[in-house]
Amino acid sequence: MSSAHTSGDQFRDYQDDRAAKSQDTIYTTANGVPMPHPYETQRMGENGPLLLQDFHLIDLLSHFDRERIPERVVHAKGSGAHGIYKTTKSLSDLCLADMFEEGKECPITVRFSAVGGESGSHDCARDPRGFSVKFKTDEGNWDLFPHFIHTQKRDPSTHLTHADDSTAFWDYLSQNPESVHQVMILMGDRGIPDGYRFMHGYFGHTVKLVNKKGEWVYCQFHMISQQGTKFLTQEQAAEKSPDYSQKDLYNAIESGDFPKWSLEVQTMSAKEAEELWEKQKINVFDLTHVWPHAQFPLRKVGEFILNENAKNYFAEIEQVAFNPAHLPPGIEPSADPVLQSRLFSYPDAHRHRVGVNYQQLPVNAPRVDYRMANFQRDGGMAFFNQGARPNYISSIEPIAFRERTVNLDKVHGNFAGHAVTFLSEIREEDFVAPRALWERVFDDGAKERFVKNVAGHMANCRVEEIIRRQIGIFREVSGELAQRLEKATGVRGYDGIRELRFNGTHNGMARSADKKVANGMKGTGVSRCESNGAPVSGCHGSNGVAAR
Repeated sequence: MSSAHTSGDQFRDYQDDRAAKSQDTIYTTANGVPMPHPYETQRMGENGPLLLQDFHLIDLLSHFDRERIPERVVHAKGSGAHGIYKTTKSLSDLCLADMFEEGKECPITVRFSAVGGESGSHDCARDPRGFSVKFKTDEGNWDLFPHFIHTQKRDPSTHLTHADDSTAFWDYLSQNPESVHQVMILMGDRGIPDGYRFMHGYFGHTVKLVNKKGEWVYCQFHMISQQGTKFLTQEQAAEKSPDYSQKDLYNAIESGDFPKWSLEVQTMSAKEAEELWEKQKINVFDLTHVWPHAQFPLRKVGEFILNENAKNYFAEIEQVAFNPAHLPPGIEPSADPVLQSRLFSYPDAHRHRVGVNYQQLPVNAPRVDYRMANFQRDGGMAFFNQGARPNYISSIEPIAFRERTVNLDKVHGNFAGHAVTFLSEIREEDFVAPRALWERVFDDGAKERFVKNVAGHMANCRVEEIIRRQIGIFREVSGELAQRLEKATGVRGYDGIRELRFNGTHNGMARSADKKVANGMKGTGVSRCESNGAPVSGCHGSNGVAAR
């Protein structure tokens, strides 16, 4: 008797199914009934119509009709692989998460992606890109990932992308000048990395690390490619296949050339965060601001390596779901407003796209050394529905509880104030990082390529006023940059943003009062504050720890 009969499916798990060869299986319907041939059908006589009673045919066709789940709203096109993370230098002085104890290892799943494109889009399109890592720690899953987006989708009328019609793309950016640093990265050399192996990853958002004493610091995570970084020019990218990055990653792992990244952190105390705003106007809660490396140097914590390709792309990469709210004890969210909104939005998107029980799928399921239980039941695809255990706190069959390891009152309870409505304000400090990027990071070749990339993309913008506004924003970064863009586009831009009013932000640099507030808002009772959402002196408690 064959192994297919002796082992059977009675107690199989995903790993067993994943490793099985076709020769060890028997063709059946979804409910396990063996069938003599996939193409066999029931019909009324040799030349009559098909019969509705033919469950095999109905089962086959109806599942085929439902084989696709909705693609991600953003990050639809991507590649991924599995690997191992290892802590090489303890972070226990700052964080109580046991994954940061020296020598600790855990399995990981990584997904690289484009942001704006559809599932069939080109790997080498100019795009911000995403880089997500799921750490399956002993204390639950931790999802780490970096982060305008409808502007990069198809136009609702023409159904064209911004490659053919960039009007909406530049309209949005010209109304949200705080995006200029990201725009410069996107339109510069880093906008098209030479495959996923040669790019860094940055979380961007500020989180809190909490140690065993209950002390906490602010933190940003960096994933630094040990292969270095490489980029493609616009012309080189056009010569590559649509799946260039996917092919490069898969083949590298398949040949044993395993890519590696180091996990590094920047940290600062609550007091340092307050002083950084007061003295340098850098807001740790602002996704667009950069922490100076000279003041807050990178500290290497560990490394991860990708050494295993997916056996089934759909099951292991398309269905993987990353969530910034997946945080093990010792890592907590900050008051970053964009992060706060993502804590809800991402798991909500997964429940819609994959299903309410998406965390029960093998690629998403935690790998902990205790039996998980909660009071969540039922819903679509509930594989593990917790048997006959009560779905409430029962005195007859009580569930166990673990003592809290993080004092949330101390970590999150130090902000004092009243509820406010808030909209950020563009200010001089928002141009410091992009100015440094242009003046100190871009060399002459990079500057030339940047101007060429922007001007070429703007050529598809149908409204000249939008280009004038965007050049005015670039003029706040550098007068030289604005002049070079004017020459390349043939459009005379505004002399900065002091005479402009914006849709997405207040203009703190405006000369007249009517332009200081966002479009559609009156001059009184507007949702702005002096700190622009930054941590100010006195807003934290005294429980922080020196960061370095």
